[in-house]
Amino acid sequence: MKRAKLPISLALLAAFAVGCSNSGSGTVSEGGASGSPEQKGEVELKFMMWGNQAHMDVYNKLIDGFQKDNPGIRVTMESVPFADYQQKISVLAAGKSLPDVAWVSERMVPQFKENGILGDVSEFKDDAEFKLDDYIPSTLDLFREGDKLLGLPFSTPPVVMFYNKTLFDKAGLTDPNTLAKEGKWTWAEFEKSAQAVASKDAQNRVYGANFFRDWKTWVTLSSYSWSNGSGPFNKEITEFTWNDQYGVETFQMLERMMFTDESHPKAGEQVSFDAGNVAMFFDVYSYVSKAREIKDFEWSIAPTPSGSQGSVPMLGQAGYAMFTDSKHPEEAKKLLKYFASQEGIQATSTYFVPPRTTVLNSDEFINQPNNPSKEHILQAVIGEMPKARILPGHVRWTNIDNAILQGFDRLFGKVMPAEENLKKIAEEVNALMVN
Repeated sequence: MKRAKLPISLALLAAFAVGCSNSGSGTVSEGGASGSPEQKGEVELKFMMWGNQAHMDVYNKLIDGFQKDNPGIRVTMESVPFADYQQKISVLAAGKSLPDVAWVSERMVPQFKENGILGDVSEFKDDAEFKLDDYIPSTLDLFREGDKLLGLPFSTPPVVMFYNKTLFDKAGLTDPNTLAKEGKWTWAEFEKSAQAVASKDAQNRVYGANFFRDWKTWVTLSSYSWSNGSGPFNKEITEFTWNDQYGVETFQMLERMMFTDESHPKAGEQVSFDAGNVAMFFDVYSYVSKAREIKDFEWSIAPTPSGSQGSVPMLGQAGYAMFTDSKHPEEAKKLLKYFASQEGIQATSTYFVPPRTTVLNSDEFINQPNNPSKEHILQAVIGEMPKARILPGHVRWTNIDNAILQGFDRLFGKVMPAEENLKKIAEEVNALMVN
C-alpha cells in the first residue's frame, strides 16, 4: 500500500485517551553527568509522553534503571500536553526529528500506521524472556498490521462507573455492585437510580449521573448501544450506524436525564464527582488515581449498566511506539522492551491498567492505598476487560469526531428530535468516510 505523507499540521484529536490524558510539560534529562552524550561517546535516546509530574516521576525511576543496565545509553524525556501532542508529532515527523520512543493513543495509531512512521518490533515475539504471551491478546490488536507488531500497550483502562456510595445509602438504594452481581444493573435501573439520588435543592444541588469527563467525551455513551448488540460504527469503521434504534435510544435517554427529570447536568455546567455533587460518573479506570484523594464521602466503582447483551464498556488504550527514523533503532528497541517488560508494566500500574495478565492480577496493582475493594476491582475492571471494546480510529477521525460533536451540540440545544439529529449526523459522517 502506498503511504500518504504526514501533513505538517493535523487538526487535534478529541481526547478520550486512554486513561492517561493528564497534561504536563517540560523536558527532563537523565544521567546527571555534565557534557553532551556525543562528547561522552554515549547514545542519546529521546522519549516523549504527555503525562503529568507523577507519571514523570515513575518514568524517571524506570529510566535510571534502564541506564544502569545499559551503560553508554542516555535517555532524555519530554512531556507535551495532550492537546498539543499529535500536532507536535506531525511537525517532528515532517522535520525528520521524531523521538526514538513515545507514547501513542488509540486515536493516533491509524494515522501513524497510514503514514508509515511506526517502527516494527515483531522480533519481541521470539524473545522468550520478554513473554509476549503474558499480554492479553486483544490488547495487541491495535498495534498489529498483518504479521507486524508496531508497538505495545501499557495502559488498557476500561470505562467503569464511579459512584458515591454515601449518596446511594442516603437515598436507600441498593449498591450497583450488588445489582450487577445479580444481573440486575441495567440501563433502566441506572436511570431510575439517577432520578432517586438527584436533588434540585439550590443549596445542595446533586446530579444523579454524568457521562462526560468534558463535553467532548461522547464516546462513553457507546456502551449503551454495544450492550444491545449495536454501536456507533460498523465493525470495519466504514459506516456510521448510530442512527439505528439504539443510537436513538441513547440520545433520548440523555435528553430525558438532562431536560425532563434533570438528573444529569446540562452542557457547560461545571460539576465533578470528587466534589460530591454527582452520584454516578463514567470514566476510564485510571481516574481512580484522582479518586483516591477523596476524603469527604465513600465511593467505589461498578461495571457499566447492562443491555440485552450484557455490559460492554469502552476500552481506552495507550502504548509505546518507536519511530522508523530513529538514528539508534536497536537501542530504541531496548528501551521500549524495558518499559513494556513485566517490571516496567508493574511500575506504571500505579496509574494505568496493565495489559499483562501477571500484573493485572497482582496484589501490587489491586491493593494500592485507597483503592476500591478487591472484590469491586475484580468485578468492574478485570471481569469486564474481556468484554470491552476499543473504539477504533480512522484516518479522518478529527473530522468525523467534529461532525458527531455538532450533533451533540444540537442535542444540548434541543434543536431537533433525536431521530432527525442522528440521521443528519449519519449523512455527514458517512460522507467523510467515503471521501
